[in-house]
Amino acid sequence: MKDDKIIHISDELFKTEQFDVGDLQDEIRVDDLCGRLLRFFYLHLVEEEKRSPNEAGTLAHGADYFMREFIVPDRRENIFAISPFRVRQFAATWYIIRTVEPNMLELTRILHGVEAFYRYCQRLGRISAAQLAGIEQECHNLPYYGERIDRFWAIEGDGYFAWEEEVSLKN
Repeated sequence: MKDDKIIHISDELFKTEQFDVGDLQDEIRVDDLCGRLLRFFYLHLVEEEKRSPNEAGTLAHGADYFMREFIVPDRRENIFAISPFRVRQFAATWYIIRTVEPNMLELTRILHGVEAFYRYCQRLGRISAAQLAGIEQECHNLPYYGERIDRFWAIEGDGYFAWEEEVSLKN
């Protein structure tokens, strides 16, 4: 089966515990590991899944943004230990407040990358099938995220606090 060549040589480098984030030095190290892992992911998409380089790049970019902007530096979590709720927090709140013009086209592309990346991670044995199912469910919740963007733009007065509380970043 072709799955054997996915990460074969670099298994030690990409052990789950290597992605734990405890301090700034860990964050820098994990950021570098994420970049390396994303290159393997990209190659997998092109070589094994026969996706075009452009499509593979778009998917890898989405996963990259989610992990290296949100999970590692903001949440300080291991990319393999996230709950599906982290995807919801990212898409329903973090992306919206951190983007100049949040929009569904961009968010959909990012979430497609997140889903494809975590499917790859499940094939590598880094996450469980149940964890993948939850992540996929959150990645597919596009109508809800579109409503969140619309409601964000409609906020008046101190309405932000109620909007943020619905999918808070405080936890």
